[in-house]
Amino acid sequence: MPHRHIQFLPEHYYHIFNRGNNQQKIFLEDENYRFFLERLHRHFDPSNIELIAYCLMPNHFHMIVYLEQEVDFSNVMRSFSVSYVKSFNHWYRRVGHLYQGDFQARLIDAVGYLSHVCRYIHLNPVTAKLVKLPEDWKYSDYREWIEDKNASISPNIRTRKMLFGTAAEYRRFVMDFADEQKKQAKIERLLFG
Repeated sequence: MPHRHIQFLPEHYYHIFNRGNNQQKIFLEDENYRFFLERLHRHFDPSNIELIAYCLMPNHFHMIVYLEQEVDFSNVMRSFSVSYVKSFNHWYRRVGHLYQGDFQARLIDAVGYLSHVCRYIHLNPVTAKLVKLPEDWKYSDYREWIEDKNASISPNIRTRKMLFGTAAEYRRFVMDFADEQKKQAKIERLLFG
């Protein structure tokens, strides 16, 4: 496995993702999704690592994290991943790798890029045709992003306010792009059968 060439720096955002080995499912039932998130929150110390956005798909996951201060993020992710894989293997009486390899990470180095990655993550279940609307997918934090009733100033709501202001503005940003994707797909079907 090639060595990761990304440096995890404090006060930066990162897009983190991984998928199942041979594109197999990494979540087989509701309990797996719940356990994954519970483990994630256990391993991510909120004083060091803020979870900004996430979406768990049947065979992969995406998340955006913000590193508050210097932390050995690779080691945190390794510990978290091993914890989930060991439990998953125990539950389903299996052995071996669950993930295709080490997690992937991309530095998010611009505010515009951050807004687009948030939208991309939240639209994943719609793009995969698992649901018609992103709020129908219960394994992401999209609903939190589009609800103004959340009184707490959690990292995801703080980020949404910084990028878009209101929940309605973020929802409009996401749905406008989803509508464009549908139009594009319809044109391609008409052109190419």
